[in-house]
Amino acid sequence: MKRLLKFLALAFVLATPAQAIDLSAMTNDEKTAFGAAVREYLLENPEIIVEVISVLEERRAVSEAQSDRDLVLSVQELLFDDGFSHVSGNPHGDIEIVEFIDYRCGYCRKAHPEVKEMMAEDGNIRLVYKEYPILGEQSVIASRFAIATRLLFGGIAYENMQDTLMAFTGNYSEAALRKLAGAIDVDADAILEEMTSEKVTDEINNNRALGNHLAVTGTPTFVLEVEMLRGYVPKAQFAAMVEEVRASK
Repeated sequence: MKRLLKFLALAFVLATPAQAIDLSAMTNDEKTAFGAAVREYLLENPEIIVEVISVLEERRAVSEAQSDRDLVLSVQELLFDDGFSHVSGNPHGDIEIVEFIDYRCGYCRKAHPEVKEMMAEDGNIRLVYKEYPILGEQSVIASRFAIATRLLFGGIAYENMQDTLMAFTGNYSEAALRKLAGAIDVDADAILEEMTSEKVTDEINNNRALGNHLAVTGTPTFVLEVEMLRGYVPKAQFAAMVEEVRASK
């Protein structure tokens, strides 16, 4: 009987849902004995628990990835062609990436030069920046300043300002912002006035609504075609993922 219970316990652990044992058909004594047999078997073979957890994590990752793809597909135009977000790299590139950024985010600062290097080396990537300030009021000030710079002085000035903001580690006081503007030779007074405009506010609000729809809770978050990459990705790994996506087209 004990050997039979051990066999049933093994069957229970390895069974698919369609093959699962009907515990409701057992008596209370049988359920107790069966539970004890399962426990004994797992204690004798703990590697099975690791294997089961691994399978569950893999299934969950696949499910989450599919859910992310569905979300991305539902907002393609807002992600890649919203009419206001800055497009960097090759505007006609065969790979499209969106990056949600926050200038106060340490991992955004780490990723920023690596992403630019990857784009320069690849030459065929279209990158869309989404200002997504989520780390407090200082983040909002930085995003407003960057957006205002773009609205007034164009894309090159915007990218230069991005580089400057990413490298800056102090608080964004008015004096500091004036120095940042001076560093790239743009009019600080004009930017300070523009950064509170309705256009700037609308852009940040639109990006927040999009990020909420996609469940973006941290930065950097990337959208690589239809795949979401939540968090920092080292340059070599990112480039390999780009090539994999390109090869699958």
